[in-house]
Amino acid sequence: MSEFYVKPGDSVSFRKTVGESDVYLFAGITGDLAPNHVDEEYMKQSSYGRRIAHGVLMVGFMSTTSTMMIHHSKPVRDDETPVSLGYDRIRFLAPVFIGDTVTTTYTIKEIDVERRRSRSEIRVENQDGVLVAVAEHILKWVANAPPGG
Repeated sequence: MSEFYVKPGDSVSFRKTVGESDVYLFAGITGDLAPNHVDEEYMKQSSYGRRIAHGVLMVGFMSTTSTMMIHHSKPVRDDETPVSLGYDRIRFLAPVFIGDTVTTTYTIKEIDVERRRSRSEIRVENQDGVLVAVAEHILKWVANAPPGG
């Protein structure tokens, strides 16, 4: 197999405490003002007992780690640009509460040199080691336009 930017087993992690401002800013940006995220009194009546962060906010953290992997990989050549082809098998397995610290780990599982792609596993765990979200990600290195073209 020829050289590629990443190899199976390459891994990066990102850790962040989810603050109230993260939830409110995300709600404002997306328009998702569901009471699960912004109404403490409503959520006190639920089995969760308090507000939960948006699951898609965890996907945002997943995106952070894919960008970290790009920077971690070999220097980007002038003839290719890495882009995300998307996330598959996204699952939200447990709630993330305001004040939880989550660690998102992105690990290259396989590469396809011919198609210029890598497939990765992403895991998000809270401070107690509980797996709260998972996904797969596809990264592709796309040929750049020729100079002057």
